[in-house]
Amino acid sequence: MALARQAEATAGRMVTAAARWMAYGGGVVLTAAAVLTVVSIIGRALLPLGLGPVKGDYELVGMGCALAIFSFLPWCQLRRGHVTVDIFVSALPLRVQAALGFIGDTVLTLCSFVILWRLYLGFGEKYPYGSDAFRAALGLGSKPYYPETTYELAIPVWIPYGFAVIGAAVFFLVCLYTMWRSLNWTLDGQEGGA
Repeated sequence: MALARQAEATAGRMVTAAARWMAYGGGVVLTAAAVLTVVSIIGRALLPLGLGPVKGDYELVGMGCALAIFSFLPWCQLRRGHVTVDIFVSALPLRVQAALGFIGDTVLTLCSFVILWRLYLGFGEKYPYGSDAFRAALGLGSKPYYPETTYELAIPVWIPYGFAVIGAAVFFLVCLYTMWRSLNWTLDGQEGGA
């Protein structure tokens, strides 16, 4: 009774690969941010020896954490790793549990779309390049008056915004897939299929 079971399985393999590699990348970025923090703290502690903190450590760690979050969201959604309250739901029939999972996935898909939409608009406000026609075609809005950069390292702000938009786009695609998957689970009568 499922909708396009074979297509769902094919899409699932592609979405799983993309989400897995995004999570690996997020793990590398988060590890680098942790190492950077340790090095910077050790440098501060050894100021009398001529060492010092890493310049721009606060900016780099902040951007790294934001990128890691958007890298982990697709994998978390795919594995149903978001926080849920199962005390009430676990007592319900399997079909109702699956239907509630579908409702939850639908709501999260709508939320992921809003996140992607707002991040994309924010990216457009920060991205200083492109003709007016190009920007209008992509919905980027008007060019900013000046290209915004971070305070200490002068990193253009549009770069981390762009990476966050990519992560949010993958998150939205994963949410669409999980909504399809949970609809099929609902039609089968239980989560995980028949």
